[in-house]
Amino acid sequence: MEEPSKNRLLTRQEAAEFLGVSPITLGLWKSTKRYNLPVVKVGRLAKYRYGDLLEFIEMHTVNKPNAANNNLKYDGEGKK
Repeated sequence: MEEPSKNRLLTRQEAAEFLGVSPITLGLWKSTKRYNLPVVKVGRLAKYRYGDLLEFIEMHTVNKPNAANNNLKYDGEGKK
């Protein structure tokens, strides 16, 4: 399956399904400013750019490997 364009606008329902949350949760995040997830207003509709959702996921990913950690070796007890 081909990945959508990063500029593609998703409905609140589509964005919620992509993130694995409810549309109500996205609305709450916007109204309470809990997360800085950009919203594009089209009339009274809230739309979400696919690229913004990808960035949101990347920014909120914890324990992701990086180049500095790839060279470390740990024993079974968490020691180097």
